[in-house]
Amino acid sequence: MKIIMYSKDECSFCEKSRELLRKLGKEFIEYKLDKDFTRTTLKEVFPNAKTFPVITVNGVYIGGYTELDGLLN
Repeated sequence: MKIIMYSKDECSFCEKSRELLRKLGKEFIEYKLDKDFTRTTLKEVFPNAKTFPVITVNGVYIGGYTELDGLLN
């Protein structure tokens, strides 16, 4: 399972997602806003994403923390 998370600083749901993934022992790649990507590039790739984090599993956009939690638990 390849998990990628696009996150930003001071985001409680980004932190909750990190904690969940670590608790479950899931490896993931994290990209940070304004370091690894811009809002513009994120919107180009994920036009339906409205909040952070933006999470993909095996290359498919699943949503954010709530969807990740539902998928893994």
